[in-house]
Amino acid sequence: MNTSQRIWNPTEMLLNIISKESKTVSHYIRPESLQERLIIQDKQWQEGAFWGEPRPGHPEGKIIYHICEVLQNVDKITNNPKIRQQLRLIAITHDSFKHLEEQTRPRTDWSKHHAIFALNFSKKHITDKAILDVIELHDEAYYAWRAANKGKYEKANFMLNRLRERLGNNMQLFYLFFKCDTQTGDKYQSPILWFEKMMEKEIDIVDF
Repeated sequence: MNTSQRIWNPTEMLLNIISKESKTVSHYIRPESLQERLIIQDKQWQEGAFWGEPRPGHPEGKIIYHICEVLQNVDKITNNPKIRQQLRLIAITHDSFKHLEEQTRPRTDWSKHHAIFALNFSKKHITDKAILDVIELHDEAYYAWRAANKGKYEKANFMLNRLRERLGNNMQLFYLFFKCDTQTGDKYQSPILWFEKMMEKEIDIVDF
């Protein structure tokens, strides 16, 4: 694994070609629970899952291809049934509402962040607070890294402390998802490496 940017290999690039074909959601995700089945059958979810064009960090294009890649990482990162189930639900929902996100920068309304749309949708199907918290906060470690990368260390530490307060004993679940999410597409690996260093006393670092 490149420490700065993930290498996008030819097999993965093929996914972008396949994504141009017309297929139903069942070709991509095989639900393993009633919760998953209800989510992927939801037309609102499907609209977002099949949205997207190739872009930096996401050469695969459509959101559903990113979800599939994250799910593959989930299979690699744990064999614990409960954690695996939690990570799968987070993966399936976390980015599925990017098509609704406010595009102006700097952001003027954080309630229109895709994570908030995903959280509000997920509450219809999920009651596990740990899962809902990670869905809501799944980009926060990246934002903390970005602040530190710009020399805004006080802001970065504030954001990490806020994560600690919100997540409590669920920090490991958050970390596992952050790892699965970061090792996709051609994303830079600096954010996850920085997070592992900053939180090394609070998480069990894993590799796959």
